[in-house]
Amino acid sequence: MKPEIRIRTHDFDLFYGAHHALKSVSLEVPANSVTAIIGPSGCGKSTLLRSFNRMNDLIPGVRVRGRVELSGLDVYAPGTDVVELRRHVGMVFQRANPFPKSIFENVAYGLRLLGVNRRAELEARVETSLRRAALWEEVRDRLGRSALALSGGQQQRLCIARALAVEPEVVLMDEPASALDPTATARVEELVLELKSRYTIVVVTHNMQQAARISDTTAFMMVGELVEVGETRSLFTRPRQKLTEDYITGRFG
Repeated sequence: MKPEIRIRTHDFDLFYGAHHALKSVSLEVPANSVTAIIGPSGCGKSTLLRSFNRMNDLIPGVRVRGRVELSGLDVYAPGTDVVELRRHVGMVFQRANPFPKSIFENVAYGLRLLGVNRRAELEARVETSLRRAALWEEVRDRLGRSALALSGGQQQRLCIARALAVEPEVVLMDEPASALDPTATARVEELVLELKSRYTIVVVTHNMQQAARISDTTAFMMVGELVEVGETRSLFTRPRQKLTEDYITGRFG
């Protein structure tokens, strides 16, 4: 049985002014799985990731052509509610970016924007999100304290909890562990593997070992083009393209 496809791009191009950053990218992201996007710096990994929830819209001079679909709906169709889109497609950035608020209010922030204000409901959903982010036991007794007092790894898991609180379909992660020490990185990787039963996860990483450890599917990009995509184990052990093999074996990049 073919897996359900949560995100699909078809002949998708993106331009920063005159710069052609993404070139005719066609990719399918299966639901309830982890897809890793790898490739050298500047190859378009993060640009593609940010296309899924239109974060690139915030950059002046960006234009697109082609199609990006979320559960069959055209993300770039006229009239798309971008705020609603980003509720369905959450984002976790390279560096933890907690708000200068309490731990509780960080997780509750998106819920309040959605109009959830009943204290009992907020408390229940904050707890659920922190549990899903494997952080609840560490912070349950200090929810009123500043999120900025947490360690770097805890802050990143808090940002994951904040993304999960609004019940997204997809969680995008842009180098989520690159600023963390090995122990905190391992916690984030374990968390990603736990979350895929409930969410579709797309991770941009420069770390090929990390991609091999956590992803089901890997996409390799080079200068804005999707060179190869496939089941992770196959792509790393039997790449179809010479360019992929050269990158994986360290001949460049």
